[in-house]
Amino acid sequence: MALTTDAAFQLLATAHAQDRLAHAYLITGPAGSGKLALATRLAGLLLGMRDAAALAHPDVHRVEPESKSRRIVIEQIRDLERVLHMRSLHGGKKIGLLLDADRLQPQAANAFLKTLEEPPAGTHLFLLSAQPEQILETILSRCLEVPLRLMEKRALSPAQRTLLDALRAHACHERPQIPHIFGLVRDFQNLLAESKEAIRDETDAAYKADEKHYKQASDANAWLDDREDYYKALTEARYLGTRSDLLAILEHWWADALRQQQGSPELDLPECAADTAALAARHTPAQLLRKTAALEQLRENFNRTGVQEALATECAFIAAFG
Repeated sequence: MALTTDAAFQLLATAHAQDRLAHAYLITGPAGSGKLALATRLAGLLLGMRDAAALAHPDVHRVEPESKSRRIVIEQIRDLERVLHMRSLHGGKKIGLLLDADRLQPQAANAFLKTLEEPPAGTHLFLLSAQPEQILETILSRCLEVPLRLMEKRALSPAQRTLLDALRAHACHERPQIPHIFGLVRDFQNLLAESKEAIRDETDAAYKADEKHYKQASDANAWLDDREDYYKALTEARYLGTRSDLLAILEHWWADALRQQQGSPELDLPECAADTAALAARHTPAQLLRKTAALEQLRENFNRTGVQEALATECAFIAAFG
């Protein structure tokens, strides 16, 4: 169950008081859920200082994507491991903080495994991620997850609203047939294609602006090659984020139907309460659980190398919306 930052901090502060704080935590949640704020509060607790100054402490070592590919590379992990194996500058705890841990390169993730298994004495590791499904299972299994939820719901993007409209239209079919399901597949895939094109247009424009500004420099060619790689990686990262946001709408849709069956007053999509209530009445709990499982499997498939996105989507939608 996702927690607020205050609730998560209280649980972890209690564990710390009882000397039961784990050495590695994976703090997850969407943008705006307070992942960095929680990690900062924990660092302050461990170092015995005010939260606001904790990240500037010399024993807090922060790693985040910095390369032109917007990935955390193996050199960064080796630097982190080196400083964590040194003595604390102030004789207290040492903290490793990995932002966007889902951006770890595979080599960097594998190199980090031993530190996660056997961290240096007095070391605590906090990994932050909005997309934990993209983290290697070997990393996930060595961390305790702290899932956070948004204190205030973010406004839905235009693409999410369009998908929601398509879901509501689809829900009108009490016995959806294959053409109805593939119509929903087409809507989803069109939104992905439009989003990818819009993201590519934005990053292409940014690259052209860089090219125009720096083309007179003596080393412009090498620098612009790096920028081109950077913008390609940025395009990919933003597309994956958009795809994850659209998939979240599908997950919220069936999760709300399950909540309606249980009489829960808290819904992810309260504006669709009438629609999800109708779905709750139309399906058994076992059916709803199978539909949510199909979408969870789709999220896993999306992050596997070599998986055909279109085929994975079609198979999942047949199971989730048939």
